[in-house]
Amino acid sequence: MPGTNLTREEAQQRARLLTVDSYEIDLDISGAQEGGTFPSTTVVRFDCSEPGTSSFIDLVAPSVQEVVLNGTALDPAEVFADSRIALPDLAAHNELKVVATCAYTNTGEGLHRFVDPVDQQAYLYTQFEVPDARRVFASFEQPDLKATFAFTVKAPEGWTVISNSPTPQPEDGVWRFEPTPRISTYITALIAGPYHSVHSTWEGEGRSVPLGIYCRPSLAEHLDADAVFEVTRQGFDWFEEKFDHPYPFAKYDQLFVPEFNAGAMENAGAVTIRDQYVFRSKVTDAAYETRAETILHELAHMWFGDLVTMEWWNDLWLNESFATFTSIACQAAAPGSRWPHAWTTFANSMKTWAYRQDQLPSTHPIMAEIKDLDDVLVNFDGITYAKGASVLKQLVAYVGEEEFFRGVQAYFKRHAWSNTRLSDLLGALEETSGRDLKAWSKAWLETAGINVLRPRVELADDGTIASFAVLQEAPALPEGAKGEPVLRPHRIAIGTYDLDGSGKLVRTDRIELDVDGASTDVPRLAGKPRPAVILLNDDDLSYAKVRLDEQSLATVTEHLGDFTESLPRALCWASAWDMTRDGELATRDYLELVLKGIGRESDIGVVQSLHRQVKLALDLYADPQWREEGLARWTAAALEHLRAAEPGSDHQLAWARAFAAAARTDEQLDLLAGLLDGSQTVPGLAVDTDLRWAFLQRLAAVGRAGKPEIDAELARDATSAGEQHAATATAARPTEQAKAEAWASVVEDDKLPNAVQEAVISGFVQTDQRELLAPYTAKYFDAVKRVWETRSHEMAQQIVVGLYPAIQVSQETLDATDAWLASADPAPALRRLVVESRAGVARALNARAADRAAADR
Repeated sequence: MPGTNLTREEAQQRARLLTVDSYEIDLDISGAQEGGTFPSTTVVRFDCSEPGTSSFIDLVAPSVQEVVLNGTALDPAEVFADSRIALPDLAAHNELKVVATCAYTNTGEGLHRFVDPVDQQAYLYTQFEVPDARRVFASFEQPDLKATFAFTVKAPEGWTVISNSPTPQPEDGVWRFEPTPRISTYITALIAGPYHSVHSTWEGEGRSVPLGIYCRPSLAEHLDADAVFEVTRQGFDWFEEKFDHPYPFAKYDQLFVPEFNAGAMENAGAVTIRDQYVFRSKVTDAAYETRAETILHELAHMWFGDLVTMEWWNDLWLNESFATFTSIACQAAAPGSRWPHAWTTFANSMKTWAYRQDQLPSTHPIMAEIKDLDDVLVNFDGITYAKGASVLKQLVAYVGEEEFFRGVQAYFKRHAWSNTRLSDLLGALEETSGRDLKAWSKAWLETAGINVLRPRVELADDGTIASFAVLQEAPALPEGAKGEPVLRPHRIAIGTYDLDGSGKLVRTDRIELDVDGASTDVPRLAGKPRPAVILLNDDDLSYAKVRLDEQSLATVTEHLGDFTESLPRALCWASAWDMTRDGELATRDYLELVLKGIGRESDIGVVQSLHRQVKLALDLYADPQWREEGLARWTAAALEHLRAAEPGSDHQLAWARAFAAAARTDEQLDLLAGLLDGSQTVPGLAVDTDLRWAFLQRLAAVGRAGKPEIDAELARDATSAGEQHAATATAARPTEQAKAEAWASVVEDDKLPNAVQEAVISGFVQTDQRELLAPYTAKYFDAVKRVWETRSHEMAQQIVVGLYPAIQVSQETLDATDAWLASADPAPALRRLVVESRAGVARALNARAADRAAADR
């Protein structure tokens, strides 16, 4: 039985048979305030190339009342099963009517329903990618069966209803939307409720596009609409110029919605965005930069993904990678952008995500083999987004930026409103660049794994460089990974750096070249004085792990914070972190490196990444015999930086959070409690709503605050965000009862909404509570398969990944995992998630051994 799955072969067969013309969808959400279910009526018109054959349409619903195919009533009891409605004896031209009762969800899939505790009003939004339009209306749920969609929606009085087409005036509570252009099911959308809105326009050449921003009224005071509009307009200007194709939809709404699982979703003309991006409290500029990248990523999808759509999910990587690459490029290059250093952020965050994902046993080629929906649901990963975007960045360097965008322009003109494969884009790029991309594609897109680039420097007697070569390695793929390691062609830059009179590291030369094979000579460096630092992959053009030669490493260890530019600093920080994860640099040495350089790091995004990485390394990679000493050093340094930071600055806020995450001595915890109750202050530090919760959660985790304090804080912040913070703090308490209650609410019950479940899991797992949590390793393996089989994908994945005993770094955890994998016969997607989690424990064991060895030096 297919259950809710759909194979690629089934989708291909259906696409060969059917051409879908239009949907008319009638939804009655007038009872949304009470929840439960809602009536859904779908009329879909489609052609069949082989009359007399059979097919099916997709629907996930509690019940179906009526199925009428070409005027003939079909018995729902006979034709509706396993999320499909069988369609027998099709005609050349068909009209299907399906009347069903569909269900609201609290999982962030389908039509999500949320009640705001502030005003007690219900708020709805849809999330359909990958296969969840079928939870709201009967649909041919695959991206290459495009059609027009006309929604008619009955909603409660006083509500606003938003969809892909411009919002009409309601008549007697009924909203009748004009049909959309031809789009895929997964980018249709419906958002409804008493939302607050702000409106503006983008003015192009001779035309105007209406812009809307929406959020719940309880967040309206925090909505910085002008800043969101500013980024949006910069994106419109830049993308229209680069793509040479008008924005393809009638309007552009951005809706900040509650309990959203992802960052945002590219629904055509109606983008949904997680409402944590409406900042209630002070955040650093890194958060604004991330929000801007999300806004631009979704806007880029209006062309790449919505106007032109992948034929099947194996090209999901191209969809996401293109949007990621162009959003970062826009931030870096658009006139007036606040974030011209965006490629530093990309190197610091997205690429480290890609490198981490690419070293897991589940690593796969960028162009992954997606056999069915279950495959794609676990493939929204660091390879699909970040490695893909990294490789696109290299492709741009390889073919030239102007040639790249001319190819993209031809691609949009040729394939507007249709579906494509990777070969369609590569063909357009070959035409504009004159390069043959077949070998490049095979090496980069069809193979897994990551290369390592190392310099080989030989010096002459006078200290000048006698010879220089770039050595390329292809390490063995992780155990269990498919494929073979391969050497690849890389377009890289080599930067040489020396200390100037003020002690700053400045670039003195840059060489751009193609690296191919195991060794590539660089004759241009021969005869030149040996620089202080030689940095491979400077400007971060390629995708590879980079190592420094001995002299460069020594200089960087002392002067990493002294690079004048942020990008080479980020590349060196990333290399050091990668070496720590690989066990080439001991955790105690990584801590020393960070403590020496972080005070001179100006990029706040890099600073915050270092905070997270140091804490992770100390918790998981440090020798347990030394760990407490390392944590004590780090926490003391965090407090020192907090007190020394410029009052009111981003750095001060970041250090306050880093200190709160690790505070451990009585004196440090007294300071947190004092900052919370106002008896102590740090000049310039505003202890606002979200920072209060950060302090309280740490106090709860160490037993210095309990339920009365949490309840009192929730009374101060009686919002949905407050409820989630309270759930985290409650689950964090270091008692057997608190852990048992948290576990039961997530694993044994299924009533929690997605965001609250995530918050409970976050509080439950505390690295200072290893002994308290040890009994839950066996409980996890007893429950995880049942959870996977009985929960929706999003809810199950939260539990499978979030509750895996990752902090129990021991051979016993590996053995327990292996025993379960051998006996449980898990579904492939579940197996992948557990194997990935196991790899984290194996890596931590290796890193601990390296740190233990460093103690004996």
